Amino acid sequence: MQTIDVAVAGATGRMGRVLIEAVLGSSDMRLAAALEQKGHAQVGSDAGQLVGARSGISVSEDIDHSLSGCNVIIDFTRPEGTLAHVAACRRLGVKMVIGTTGFNELQKTVISEASREIAIAMAPNFSVGVNVTFKLLAVAARALNQGYDVEVVEAHHRHKVDAPSGTALRMGEIVAQELGRDLKQCAVYAREGVTGERKDGTIGFAAVRGGDLVGDHTVMFIGAGERLEVTHRASSRVNYAQGALRAARFLAAQPRGLFDMWDVLGFR
Repeated sequence: MQTIDVAVAGATGRMGRVLIEAVLGSSDMRLAAALEQKGHAQVGSDAGQLVGARSGISVSEDIDHSLSGCNVIIDFTRPEGTLAHVAACRRLGVKMVIGTTGFNELQKTVISEASREIAIAMAPNFSVGVNVTFKLLAVAARALNQGYDVEVVEAHHRHKVDAPSGTALRMGEIVAQELGRDLKQCAVYAREGVTGERKDGTIGFAAVRGGDLVGDHTVMFIGAGERLEVTHRASSRVNYAQGALRAARFLAAQPRGLFDMWDVLGFR
């Protein structure tokens, strides 16, 4: 079995530490680089120490130097940092697993263009359970296509900077697509004051932020006399990390292209 040399971006963050631990515990992967922002206090320290181990890999702020010996980078950071990694990966031919959310349309185009040269797996959520939930939502939306209002409620930790979450938006996109709607036209992101009656065909979103919530998502199909709820709750980031490693293994056989977790799981 060929060993995959992995770089972890945002190495000292909550998700970065979980990813480092997952890579160090994998039999077919090797931690080859750990990246952080320039000037970060942990630059130069052993990345393994972040999870109580030794790796022999120092946390680095030098993107090109760090990626030069890697097969793939796993990036759960922020849009600006991810785009800097995209540029470096295009130069060096390094594949990417992108779990960053909050991209605007122009930034998504940059990533799409990069996928013509390198293989990229990009998803708002790499949890296998969440992606099974996506599939269930498609089935539910097809069946409940008349007489049901749709609401999406998500809850995350107090440090999350974007809302609604990328996962919640993807849930809305899947439901809208199955119902023959454009989410950009039918989404309602806030209600306050005298809003009037709910408009038919809209999909509502609500975001909760607090404490150390890892990630809860519920989609409600609300009809006359009944309500169907499809819910996924995450109590740990380990599931995201394992899904990201699964995506990295999938990319090993892909020379280029833009993929998501449905491709990785064979749902298409």
